[in-house]
Amino acid sequence: MSSQQAGLLIVFVLAAVGVLADYFLKLASERANSAQSQWFWLGLTVYALMAGGWVYVMRHLSFSQIGIVYSVSSILLLMLVGTLVLKETLHLSEMLGAVMAVGALLLLARLN
Repeated sequence: MSSQQAGLLIVFVLAAVGVLADYFLKLASERANSAQSQWFWLGLTVYALMAGGWVYVMRHLSFSQIGIVYSVSSILLLMLVGTLVLKETLHLSEMLGAVMAVGALLLLARLN
């Protein structure tokens, strides 16, 4: 596996970890005093721990490549957690948007 491929894989993993942190913050938001919730501090800690992965990724990929993979991965993973874990419903336009996001990823990706 090349350093670029490893970097792309790590970007996806970081997106997944970021979605986990987002989920913790969602749980914190449901508490009366969100900022004092254990979920808030856990989400904040997870975000901070991601910094090491970002430093590695930024050494091996361009900022635009990172942005493309991270944004599309985050969108799709957030939609997945929203529907499967939080039992939110997706409208047809949102599903179409997800398909278009994957299309954008394929069009914009520079996989050498």
